[in-house]
Amino acid sequence: MEEDTGVATQHTEGLNGLSHDCKPEEGTTNGHSNHKSIMNGVLTGHNIQDHTTSGTAPLSSLPISALKQNGLLQTLTMGGEAPKAAEEDSELEKAREEWEAVECNQPAALSEDSGPVPLISFNEALQHFQTTDFGDVLKNIQPTIHRTGLAAITHFLFGPPRLHRELLEERDLVFAIAQCSLDNSQMVHMRVLQTIYKRLLGSRMDCPRYGEHWENIGFQGTDPATDLRGTGFLGLMHTLYFVMDPETLPLARDIYKLSLHPSQNFPFSVMSINMTRIALHVLREEALSKECNRRQQVVGVLNEFYVATYLHLYQLWKSQHKTISDSGFVLKEVELFAKKNPKLMLRRLELFLKERRSGGGGGPSPDPQGAPPQPSPSLGGARPATVQQGTKSKEMHFTGVCDLPPDMEGEARLI
Repeated sequence: MEEDTGVATQHTEGLNGLSHDCKPEEGTTNGHSNHKSIMNGVLTGHNIQDHTTSGTAPLSSLPISALKQNGLLQTLTMGGEAPKAAEEDSELEKAREEWEAVECNQPAALSEDSGPVPLISFNEALQHFQTTDFGDVLKNIQPTIHRTGLAAITHFLFGPPRLHRELLEERDLVFAIAQCSLDNSQMVHMRVLQTIYKRLLGSRMDCPRYGEHWENIGFQGTDPATDLRGTGFLGLMHTLYFVMDPETLPLARDIYKLSLHPSQNFPFSVMSINMTRIALHVLREEALSKECNRRQQVVGVLNEFYVATYLHLYQLWKSQHKTISDSGFVLKEVELFAKKNPKLMLRRLELFLKERRSGGGGGPSPDPQGAPPQPSPSLGGARPATVQQGTKSKEMHFTGVCDLPPDMEGEARLI
């Protein structure tokens, strides 16, 4: 795939990423995961080769005219200078340094020589975050609702049970991922984006990091990162789970098909992010604690609850012929129902998938890629390993993931 260098450079500096919080630590393994994979195993296939280690660069590797057309020579900063050869004139040396600067500013996305980026499973992406240092973020998350007075007493006496102590780290990891921004320098992040795009459309070809093609799968603009403000990277993780689980992929494609309807259309990816937002609200209110305790896992339960919530919206949207003008009311209705009936939501999803396995519900949508089944926490019972905590503290202003101001509580809307 040919990469649009000019566009990539313009967006990389504008991302509000947590690159210092999202770098995996070496030597850490996930002893509880069913999916055995090598972290960032494709990184070596995507590095641009350095042609300048000897201090001189061949003229054939310096397409300066192309750089001038993209305006990169005026915007890129110079890196460290290498020793100049006596016979090398100043113009060639300047061009070489400019080319080095271009190489350093490439996103970790895609190289022409490496071929299509391989699909990434949910467990492989999850393992990346399990070995990420979230120390600063974990100190500032609010994974449960703070109650005082009569509300606290009522919740203690009549509310759902508390989450088991051994599941707290897994729960906190979920909220930490929800604070992690999309980072162009992380190959795992780029593979997640590519996998979502290719699995939804049944394509084998990679797509550019930026462009109008993202609007084809329901993002609001040319950069998916701008839609992740409410849920962080967890919004993409849930969509990845949706399209990589062989049982839920047909449902994901059915919902995507409805999202393209002439009159009932809606932005698939933005709506998916809203389903993640609702799932996080329910988790924070501890309505999923009982099911998490029963299964002894959090990630798997939350994944299935996300799918169950999207299924509920899909059935309501399709049967009642809703349109995008109804989205605010529909999201509010879905959120209220999900908070009050989490067990029923999960049961409905279980019955829906069971009926599909037995041949009902119109049958599964075809999978042109023929990807093998991927192990998932919802089926294998895998639990995240201990989250690595950093030693440095950082001041953050955080009131909880998707925590709406008091005057906006109950007002559901598209993010």
